[in-house]
Amino acid sequence: DLEEVVTVQVPALPDPGANGAMLCMKMPWSRKREGPDSAESSPRNDPDFVQEATDLEEVKSQGLAGVISPTQEKEVGQVPVPQRLVPLSVVGRTHEPNKETARLIREAGGREAVLRFTTAFYKKAFADPHLDQFIRSHDDPHGERFASWIVEKLGDGRPWTQERANRPACPMNLGHGVIVDVHDRSSAHAAAWHSPKRARKDWGKHFKLEDCRVWMRLHFWAARESGMFDHAGFADYYVKFIGHFIRVYEQTAPPFARDSARWSLNPQNIARYEASKCMDDLAGKSLREALADLPAEERGTDWPYSG
Repeated sequence: DLEEVVTVQVPALPDPGANGAMLCMKMPWSRKREGPDSAESSPRNDPDFVQEATDLEEVKSQGLAGVISPTQEKEVGQVPVPQRLVPLSVVGRTHEPNKETARLIREAGGREAVLRFTTAFYKKAFADPHLDQFIRSHDDPHGERFASWIVEKLGDGRPWTQERANRPACPMNLGHGVIVDVHDRSSAHAAAWHSPKRARKDWGKHFKLEDCRVWMRLHFWAARESGMFDHAGFADYYVKFIGHFIRVYEQTAPPFARDSARWSLNPQNIARYEASKCMDDLAGKSLREALADLPAEERGTDWPYSG
């Protein structure tokens, strides 16, 4: 196996002996890489992360940090029967919003509806022992930030980038001498890997397939329960959308997005989960075993880009 050594520079607390200047410490970790595409799928090289950094600098340079783009309310809630499904909008390897994706998010209810969805999702995540180990604090505005990110990625304004441009530095002590200033998706997920809630043996390890499948199941359940998936066109696009973005966290996860979305359609799945707050059917499975559970047509690697 190839092994990638990633060095992340994270701000530490001010050093009183250096006139309040910020110290930086280098936080190395290593993980196994599988296949020739893995270096490109590293978070620091991911095209979507690069685009988000570019968007932030553009907003700051244009002085738009305090201007929050509202949803166009006149289009919100108008839910026609979809005549056709919208293909995933990816240019190169970067998701790009367009008029059709913006239409979908507005018809599905705009930011207000998305916020209900993301709030419901985090309520489930906080109560799930597997996911909660990655969440340092329940007090951060997780739902609001996630809602703004979804809305922006689908083309209804730039609320997430504008909020980040105004966000004050807030170094977080994650334990074991690690302090991270969480300001974007990349640093947020580094903080999750190093959450003080994780067992010492797992501390610093990246997300695995099981983590991503638990996350997607609860996420799509919240979307369905909150009414976001009542819009068939949005539901179809959003599952593909998550299939695209989940790849940077675990490159084997995309084929499992559709299965994860179907999970909450079965009341027996919900009842078993609510009784135990555990997804035993995912625990300890190898990739080969996990793929064997999928329909044959969903085991390929060309989705969600093929339709």
